[in-house]
Amino acid sequence: MKTDKEKKYNYDKKTALQKAANWCAFQERSQQETRDKLYEWQMRPDEVEDIIATLIAENFLNEERFAFAYVSGKFKIKKWGKLKIKQGLKLKRVPDLLIKKAMNSIDEDEYLETLQTLLEKKQALEREKNVLKRQLKLLNYLQSKGYEKDLIFTLLKSS
Repeated sequence: MKTDKEKKYNYDKKTALQKAANWCAFQERSQQETRDKLYEWQMRPDEVEDIIATLIAENFLNEERFAFAYVSGKFKIKKWGKLKIKQGLKLKRVPDLLIKKAMNSIDEDEYLETLQTLLEKKQALEREKNVLKRQLKLLNYLQSKGYEKDLIFTLLKSS
C-alpha cells in the first residue's frame, strides 16, 4: 500500500484550482500552506503561483483573515500565549506586519485572566511539596503554553 508521500497526483491546472478552492473554503489557510499542498499535488511552480493568485483574487485565500482566525483559535480554544501563537504564525510564513496586527486583537484583560485560570488549574493538579520545585514546574508549564516569563513571575509572586 502506498503512503501519502508516494501517491502520484496528476491534476491539471483547472482540477487543482477547484480542489484548492474547496480545501481553502473548508478552513482558513495561509498562502504557504496552500502552496505546499499544491506542490504535494505535483504541480509546476508557474501553475502553483497562478493558482495562488486566482485563489487570492477570488477571496479563497486572505493572509490577514487567516492570521486573525489563527490568533483567535489558538488563544480562545487552545489557551496558547502570545509567544507560541507568534511562533506558529512565523512558521506559516505570515508577514510580520500582519502578525503584529492580529496579535493586537487579543484583549489584554482576557489574556491575563486566561493565564491566571491556567495557573490555578495547574496549581490544583500539582502534587510537588517543595515550593521551589513546584513553582519551577508551574513556570515551565506556562512557558510551554507560550506565556511570557515576566507575566508568569508576577502571577507566581502574588499567589
